[in-house]
Amino acid sequence: MAEVLLEHNDSVAVITISDPDRRNALTIDLSRQLADKVEEAERTANALIITGAPPAFCAGADLTQLGNSKDEGLKQIYRGFLAVANATIPTIAAVNGAAVGAGLNLALAADVRIAGPKARFDARFLQLGIHPGGGMTWMLQRITNMQTATAMTLFGQILDADEAVAKGLAYAKAEDPLAVAKELAKHSAEAPGELVRTIKATMRVTDVLDDHAEAVETELRPQVASIDTPEFAARLAAMKARISGR
Repeated sequence: MAEVLLEHNDSVAVITISDPDRRNALTIDLSRQLADKVEEAERTANALIITGAPPAFCAGADLTQLGNSKDEGLKQIYRGFLAVANATIPTIAAVNGAAVGAGLNLALAADVRIAGPKARFDARFLQLGIHPGGGMTWMLQRITNMQTATAMTLFGQILDADEAVAKGLAYAKAEDPLAVAKELAKHSAEAPGELVRTIKATMRVTDVLDDHAEAVETELRPQVASIDTPEFAARLAAMKARISGR
């Protein structure tokens, strides 16, 4: 049965695309389920991990069911990974196998990617005779660089886990990418939820700024607001108690 599973580990949500017989290829229905699970996770978690049921991460999209309106059909396919891209909480892709086409888009949509030993990052659109979609060229160029994006998109280069880390496409390689992702996500899970969301929103703003002074001003108001919270007071008191107890 093809489905998208949502599991909660304290304040970390883990979403698994599960259709292993089809290597977790995204259908319109799976994309809808994915978007719904992301929305659910945002209500209850401070961090979100996306992965696929072995042996793949996501082998692309099923384009046989687009219907009469290809524009609308494609947008329905995009819906799942765009929900990840637009999530208000930090996201990690635990890439445990091949991430192909729309599956690459899903990996790119996450804030951080942890690559397992069997991870493969494969654009493949050109080889299939189809133009990239879902903002792949924009995401890939921003995350890596023009040469890497060109090599992958126009010259068919596939990056394994080591190459992905070297090119900045993945943050780290791990034997168990899901376990490493869960460990990484703990830091957000243990922090005040509103602060986590505010910092992520701020990073999206400062990412496109060219001026340091403007970034300082952008961060000032939310930093002042955080200083006035009970969470900050409690954590500061606990830190002082630990220091004085040494």
